[in-house]
Amino acid sequence: MKKIITKTFGLRDDEISISFFMFLYIFIIITTLLIVKPTVNALFVSKLGADNLPLGYLLVASIAVLTSYFYNRAIRYFSLVKVTVISLIVFSIAFIALGFIIKFTVISNWLLYFYYTFISLFAVVATSQFWLFANMVFNAREAKRNFGFIGAGAISGGIFGGYLTSIIATSFGNEVAIFMAAALILVCIPILKKVYNLKIKFLNTFKRKQVIANQENLESSSLKLIKNSKHLTYIALITGIGVVVAKLVDFQFSDFAQKALPNSDDLAAFFGFWFSTFNVIALVIQLFLTNKVLTKLGVSTTLLILPLTIAFGSLLFLTFPELWVLIIIKGIDGSAKQSVNKAAIELSIMPIPIQVKNQAKSYIDVVIDSVATGFAGFLLIFLIKRLNLDTTYITVIILFFTFVWILFIYKLREAYFTSFKENIQKTLTLETVKSKKRTNTIADVKQILSSGNEEAILSALDRLKDYKQTNFNQAIIRLLEHPSNKIKTKAIEYLDAFDSVDILDKVEVLVFEKDDLLVYIALDYILAHSPISDASFFNKYLNHSNEYIANGALHSLAKQSYNNAKLGLKYNVLGRLEEKVVALKNGNLSDRQEVLAGLLMSIAYARMTNNYHLISKHLKDSNLYVAKFATIAAGITSDEIFIDDLLNLLLKKKYRKRAVKALKNYGPKIIDYLFKLDKKGVLKPSIKKHLPRVVESFNNEKSVKILLRLLRSRNAVTRLYTSNSLVKILKKNKNLTVSSRIIKNQILRESSYYKNTLEIIVSIQNLAATEANLSGVEMAELNVVRNHLITELEILLDNNLKAIFNLLSLVYNPEDIKMTYIGIQSEIKEAKINSLEFLDNILQSKIKTMVLPIIEYYVVDDANYKSTIINLNQLKERKTLRRIIRMGNFKLKILVIKYVQISNNKNLISVLLPLKQFRNADAKAFATKAYHLFISNNH
Repeated sequence: MKKIITKTFGLRDDEISISFFMFLYIFIIITTLLIVKPTVNALFVSKLGADNLPLGYLLVASIAVLTSYFYNRAIRYFSLVKVTVISLIVFSIAFIALGFIIKFTVISNWLLYFYYTFISLFAVVATSQFWLFANMVFNAREAKRNFGFIGAGAISGGIFGGYLTSIIATSFGNEVAIFMAAALILVCIPILKKVYNLKIKFLNTFKRKQVIANQENLESSSLKLIKNSKHLTYIALITGIGVVVAKLVDFQFSDFAQKALPNSDDLAAFFGFWFSTFNVIALVIQLFLTNKVLTKLGVSTTLLILPLTIAFGSLLFLTFPELWVLIIIKGIDGSAKQSVNKAAIELSIMPIPIQVKNQAKSYIDVVIDSVATGFAGFLLIFLIKRLNLDTTYITVIILFFTFVWILFIYKLREAYFTSFKENIQKTLTLETVKSKKRTNTIADVKQILSSGNEEAILSALDRLKDYKQTNFNQAIIRLLEHPSNKIKTKAIEYLDAFDSVDILDKVEVLVFEKDDLLVYIALDYILAHSPISDASFFNKYLNHSNEYIANGALHSLAKQSYNNAKLGLKYNVLGRLEEKVVALKNGNLSDRQEVLAGLLMSIAYARMTNNYHLISKHLKDSNLYVAKFATIAAGITSDEIFIDDLLNLLLKKKYRKRAVKALKNYGPKIIDYLFKLDKKGVLKPSIKKHLPRVVESFNNEKSVKILLRLLRSRNAVTRLYTSNSLVKILKKNKNLTVSSRIIKNQILRESSYYKNTLEIIVSIQNLAATEANLSGVEMAELNVVRNHLITELEILLDNNLKAIFNLLSLVYNPEDIKMTYIGIQSEIKEAKINSLEFLDNILQSKIKTMVLPIIEYYVVDDANYKSTIINLNQLKERKTLRRIIRMGNFKLKILVIKYVQISNNKNLISVLLPLKQFRNADAKAFATKAYHLFISNNH
């Protein structure tokens, strides 16, 4: 049996047990669903009649949205395992209660509505929990191998559950079926615990929350993506119309079935039998017909099959308005939708970039489905309740929607080819190093791959990696014989995504190259794509006499053990790595930098926490190659102990980019963690300014929201770095947008900050001027502090100005704004004046009123700040110092504390109160010391 599963589904030996538990989990969930759904549907239709189904559709749609919102918040703040166990227990208790309600016939109308919606929620929540766990358990490569087998569990459950219901409901009654469902759902808890112990418990909090956050990102801002894409709009409309038609068909099917079978037990058995039969038909079509139909007819024509057959069935129903015709129509909808139509929809969305596709598809599958269900409910209420039409007339409405459905499929066909064309043009716009010219055709890229220099080929491969096009496979396969090992490595990484390419023989030869990275990538490819078992692979390579091969195999073992602790134990990965660590300490490890880098990565993958100090040690290694891989290793662990080290790396430009990537690997939870550090006052100001860069790296809607929040910071440096990141993220990802109103309001705020800073500088200068005739050591010290304050404030003025221009570039043409900024920075007076005049012409009234005087003031460059362009108020000394503290700048706060300390003025000591205003620990300690010293000196 084990061999059959391995051969059929391509599972590895060590994956079979965990895959079996996941298979069993989803099998039980879907079996339970196919027991309770037909039973509750039968009770609902029998007691209330099909006329009340539309209201049920509305309730399902409304409550699904609300439940989704609160459920997502729950899994964000609490353990997914605990939430899942509690929800499974709640489901079971609810089913037991339903069993007793049916047994003692105390069911009321409101209970029927409650359970009708409750079953739909069970379907959404339980299946979404399962797939969240599946994404925690399997990485991308493992998912590719295992999800086919696990998906078979869902199909098997769909078949088994319905037939089981038809037997039990007929023989023992509905209550027994429901009690069985309640018992089955509890069986999921020990299975979940087993899965947790095998895989999930090895993931730290950052990794677990990352999976949940990824799911949330898929569901956010998707409506905007769909609105901005004709292709996605048509897919959403086709999906929505398909759901509306399905609900109309379901309504007719249920209505006629209830009239034919008024007894609820018989009706439950009827529903259970046919639901399972439809699943069997869908499975047969999927296995034996789908690929052939798609190959012969193509995507667009295949999409027409479902609406055309439903339309034909509806015409048949108008001729023969009987239940057997509705069974055929329902069967067409239930089987074709889950087989050929689903495959065609998946292919139709293929030209969309992967990130956008995943995000939009999730939204379409959940939200559009719920909205369409609600719309169908409204429509049926209007037709049945208000117009009092017979349910037979619903067929005319179905025919109308199938016509609209077909029309949108033809529209989708045009958008499908347009997306492919744009996709290719966007992807293949590569910049060659020599000519610096843009290339836009497949032939041009193939030319680069066949005859370009190393840098051009690597650039082409790097750009192509996000869009896996088979057009280039042959050209890239030839690169496996290229003299450059870097190109060979990149080529293997690219081809790794394609199961259809036959390059094993070529890759196996490359493991004998004298290049550590190439050998490791080659071995990793062989492990993933070779038919040999994991045991055969590691037996062959792990103890190889060739050092490069043995090291590469050990690294592969460590990487595999990250998600498969059992495999690591089998081949003693920790013991083998410990030997390497001892060799390193004794100076017996190879002096090749690649060997040390590989060891650090292996320590991370194997979770050797006792040797994490080696990763920390090499994070600042003078050898940049080793430091780079130490940083990657820290990111792989996502362990809290490395966060401080990674944050400190942000201070040095040469380490910053890699440190940001490592912090990103912790997942979105790292942002919350960093904000908590800031709130505690333990985050260094020099590090804090780089937080926007970390936020930016996530490149999603939530990143934009956090950056907009950071723009409201009182700290000018933070606002400048935030505006830099906001410009970059919006330029990089065209699917992310920000309301121009929000940006304009921030420009006005930034202008107010600029004016406020000018007033503070002028006030300090006037203080200095009035006391210029004073002498003494303390006065000299006070003047030094004042000069330092003015210097720091002038730096902030420059930051304010840069931030204003960054924000202007988000509202107006970026090139125009960039040119204007360069102009006002110029030493040439005419260039400054022309830039000012240009701004005067493009800025709108309210922004012009605030921004233009500031730019004009800057252009005048009055060193004494006596210009009358802006009306500046003279502030009193205490008010000036208070404003400086509120600016949120660490250096300025320290200078103010020194100022108060030196002045020894009792009127100024209140500036330091309350002491809790100093969130930074160092600033607070300094202020506290100064305050207590003043009190002791004056008593």
